[in-house]
Amino acid sequence: MGSINQIAFGSGIAAVRVPMAKPSWAVVRAELPKAPDLFAERSVPRGGSSSSHRRDLVFVVNPKGANGRTGKEWKKLLPYLRSRLGADCNICESLTSGPSHAIDITREAIREGADAVIVVGGDGTLHEVVNGFFWAGKPVTNYDREATHSTALGLIPLGTGSDFARSFGWKNNPYEAIERIAKGQRSRIDVGVISGETDEPHYFINVADIHLSAKAGYHASKYKRFGNLCYIIGALKGFIGHHNQDLKIKVNEGEWEVYPQVTALCIGNAKYFGGGMKITPNADPQNGKFEVVILQDFKWYDFVLKLHKLYNGTHLSVNNVSSISVHSIEVEDISGSGSIYVQSDGEHLGFLPRKFCILPSTVEMIC
Repeated sequence: MGSINQIAFGSGIAAVRVPMAKPSWAVVRAELPKAPDLFAERSVPRGGSSSSHRRDLVFVVNPKGANGRTGKEWKKLLPYLRSRLGADCNICESLTSGPSHAIDITREAIREGADAVIVVGGDGTLHEVVNGFFWAGKPVTNYDREATHSTALGLIPLGTGSDFARSFGWKNNPYEAIERIAKGQRSRIDVGVISGETDEPHYFINVADIHLSAKAGYHASKYKRFGNLCYIIGALKGFIGHHNQDLKIKVNEGEWEVYPQVTALCIGNAKYFGGGMKITPNADPQNGKFEVVILQDFKWYDFVLKLHKLYNGTHLSVNNVSSISVHSIEVEDISGSGSIYVQSDGEHLGFLPRKFCILPSTVEMIC
């Protein structure tokens, strides 16, 4: 359990739980109004219920996201957030300080019994928070074994792409997102899990992809300062030295099949990636299945000629494009080169081989 640190706010003291080893999810800026102890105002023990119960909301913010725009938008949003939610919720701000910090923040928040962890940012921060819902291959749980509620996932989309939000029809409108959070309606969603070279599984909520698109995403991540233009730059750099590859694929623990000349393979829990490309148009994060879309023998000019179809989701009728619905899929590089890129939710994961499985209805999300 964390220790209790005390931070002065004007005339009052706010108790903030801080773990001994590293900064906590309960990071509160001194210039904010008095922040109540996250559990002090509950009139019943953790896990109980009461009409006066205040929801504990942990907002995970990447201040450097979207080339610094996320941090600036968050500062503007805070006064409205406090006025809209402050009467019924304990609001806790936590700013990430670097890669994987959001994972640690999320795990601590869940263990301490937070009502929800709210992502403020884009798909990268969302990806980390989703991974924070798990530890050593299992869901993270509340320290209080008698708790009757689980920690929900929430999202205020403010990122460069915000592709996952598109599957729900959500825009980069923080005020609409705050209304969703205020209502607190929850739905269970699926999460994908990836296993491969290491013993530690990796989780994703949106789209995982292999080969050209993953290579393009790897390069695009270096040009986020250019906004959505980064995806075009990434695609151009991805084509340099690209060769289609024969891949071995096993679906739903069946037999291995060879798919020749694969250009890209996309595993969709949701529909969009790459800044609005509707790559897996039939994917639904609540149906317990992936949609897998495979592009074979594509040349650079095929992308130019068919780009509009990829963006509006009508590419499944194009020659050399196939779609299958699966619960699990394993992919190997026949050549054994170890150079076929893999990414999930826009984050580079390494190279083939990998196995992807669906975890149905694993996380509650504020929708």
